[in-house]
Amino acid sequence: MDEVTGAQLIAEALKSQNVEYMFGIVGVPIIEVAMAAQAAGIKYVGMRNEQAACYAASAIGYLTGRFVSCCPAPPVSQADSREITQAVRLLRAAQRPLIIIGKGAAYARAEKEVRELVEVTGIPFLPTPMGKGVLSDDHPNCVAAARSRALLQADVIVLLGARLNWILHFGFPPRFSPHVKIIQVDLCAEELSNNVRAASALLGDIGAVVRQLLETVRSWRFPSDSQWWLTLKEKMTANAQISKSLALQSTLPMNYYTAFHHISELLPKDCIIVSEGANTMDIGRTMLLNYLPRHRLDAGTFGTMGVGPGFAIAAAVLEQTQKSAQRVVCIEGDSAFGFSGMEVETMCRYKLPIIIIVINNNGIYSGVDPKTWKEMEKMGDMTTIAPPVTLLPEAQYEQVMSAFGGRGYLVRTVEELRSALQESLDNTQMPSLLNVLIDPASDLFNYLQASRISTYFGAI
Repeated sequence: MDEVTGAQLIAEALKSQNVEYMFGIVGVPIIEVAMAAQAAGIKYVGMRNEQAACYAASAIGYLTGRFVSCCPAPPVSQADSREITQAVRLLRAAQRPLIIIGKGAAYARAEKEVRELVEVTGIPFLPTPMGKGVLSDDHPNCVAAARSRALLQADVIVLLGARLNWILHFGFPPRFSPHVKIIQVDLCAEELSNNVRAASALLGDIGAVVRQLLETVRSWRFPSDSQWWLTLKEKMTANAQISKSLALQSTLPMNYYTAFHHISELLPKDCIIVSEGANTMDIGRTMLLNYLPRHRLDAGTFGTMGVGPGFAIAAAVLEQTQKSAQRVVCIEGDSAFGFSGMEVETMCRYKLPIIIIVINNNGIYSGVDPKTWKEMEKMGDMTTIAPPVTLLPEAQYEQVMSAFGGRGYLVRTVEELRSALQESLDNTQMPSLLNVLIDPASDLFNYLQASRISTYFGAI
C-alpha cells in the first residue's frame, strides 16, 4: 500500500470541504501541497504576490457563495416580529424614506426580495458600491445620481446589508440629518446600532427579513408624486446635465467623464466590473452602471488598494470554468495599478482574457504634465520638490502587458479609446491593457495641486 503524504492529506481535506480553487505562491515546503491539490482535482492558480492571492480567494467565495465549510452553515433566521412592526410604523410615517442596498444583500442572494420591496413600496433606493446591481442601476427607483441629497435629507433609512462605515460617512452629520431614523437589517448582531443607534434593529437573513417586511407593508405605498420624489428627480436631472457636459468635452487630454462615457457605451451589460483607485473608482461608480448582482468588485469596506488584479483573476478563472462568455473588465487608477501590476503575468500565463483599463492621470488623485515635471527636475532634488501625490508622467503601463504576450494599447484620444476597447472585447484569447492618458488635473483635487505647483511657477 502506497504511503499517503502530508501534502496529500491536506489536499484531500480541502477537497472534502468542497474547495475548488486554490490561489497562492509556492515554495519549500508547500510545493507538494499545490501539486497534491492539482492531483485531487483542485484548480491551482499561481500568483505573483501573497496579497493578490488572498484577494482572489476572497472574491471567488463572494462570487460563488461557497466557502470552506469547516462548520455547518447557520440557519436562515428571521427578525423579531415586534421590531418588524416598529420598522413598518416608521416607514408609514416617513416623509422622505430611503432604502440603501448594501453588499450584504448581494452576498445573501436577496435580489428577488429586495426588488419586490422596492417595487411594492415605491421607495427610492441607493446602492452602496458593491450593492450595485442587486437592482439594476437603471431601475427607475435608483437615485444614485442624487446620492448626497438623498443621504442628507432622508428622514427614515432602511439599511439592507449596508454598514454605516466610511463609505456612508458613518451615518453622521453633515452628510446625514441628525434626526434620521435608521431601520437596520443585518445578519451580524454586533453590527446593529454601530455608529448610529437603530430605531429598529432587524437581526436576521436579509432575504427572510425582507419577506417579513413585505407581509406587513404590502398594503402601503409611498406616493410617487410626493415632494421627496420631486426633489430627488430635480437633483438627478441637474447632476446628469453636469456629467453629460463633462463627458462630451472634446478637449485633449480627456477628462475622467469623457473616458468613462465612451467606455460605458461599449461595455456589455453582463460584464463583471472590477475597479479600484481614488477618483477612478469614485467617478467610475457613477458613470459605469451595473445591471446584475455580484457583477462589481472594488475596494469595498476598507478602501484597500491593490485588490483589482486579484479580484479580476478570480472572476476570470470562474468565468473560464463556467464558460459563460461574460467579460471581466478591471478599471484601475494608475497609482492603484502599481500595487499589484505584476499580476498581468499571471493573466497571460493562464490566458485569462481580462481587459485592464488604466486611467492614467500621472498621480495619486492628480499629477502634473510632462512639461511641468521637467521644469521641476531642473530645480533640484525631486524628493523635496515633487508633490507627494505625483507619479512619473505618461508612464507606459501598456508595455507591462506587452512584455508577457498580452495586448497593450496607448490611448490618448476618444477614437483610440473606442478602437482599443472594441478590439479587446473582440479578443477572447488573451488579456489586454489600455493605458488611457487623461488630463492630470481633471478632478476636484486639482485645486490643491494647483496651489502647490503655483508656489514654483507663479500662477497656473
